[in-house]
Amino acid sequence: MTTKDRLLAAAAAALAQDGVTGVSARTVAARAEVNQALVFYHFGSVSGLLDAAVRRSVDLAVASYRDRLADITTLAELLSVGRALHESERRSGNVAQMAQVMAGAMRDQTLAVAARYAMDRWTAEIDGVLTRVLPSSPLHGLVEPSGLARTIAAGFIGLELYDAVDPEAAEAALASLDTIGALVSAFDVLPPLALRAVRNRARRVIARTAAARGGAR
Repeated sequence: MTTKDRLLAAAAAALAQDGVTGVSARTVAARAEVNQALVFYHFGSVSGLLDAAVRRSVDLAVASYRDRLADITTLAELLSVGRALHESERRSGNVAQMAQVMAGAMRDQTLAVAARYAMDRWTAEIDGVLTRVLPSSPLHGLVEPSGLARTIAAGFIGLELYDAVDPEAAEAALASLDTIGALVSAFDVLPPLALRAVRNRARRVIARTAAARGGAR
């Protein structure tokens, strides 16, 4: 492992375990067992190091799940994989890391950029899945893949943050997602005529809701 990789791994661990306020060039260098001057040599600043560490963690996580995401054929499967991803991210410490990044983003523009990068990376992966599976789902024509992808990505990151505060409540929320997945799957077995009627009804409700929201502005 190179010195740069050691600093990135040490920064990710420090961020997850000690929080943003506990991270400094000295503490990260001590974890990596290198001279703290190397933090500034490789990354320019502690914020620059944290930004690189977050991007590295997200890139590794996305890469590790890319094959599973590519095999998804239904929305229910996407929710199931998302649940497994949440458990994996929690065990790896990435949940705690993301919580600290989100907290620090309110005060540090570099961390805000890192947080947006994480959101965009996961959103892009989910968008690819939705673009592939929505045409054969009951939601076809009702929602845009890109908007739904951002909703799902934001929801799961929110659950990761919630997990750090109230694990039982976060688990209950995840269980509700399982129920939603089951409900969506139930529509798959409807006869074409019945499914078309459901979609038409949903379109009318969506149109009325949009009109009411526009009138309230």
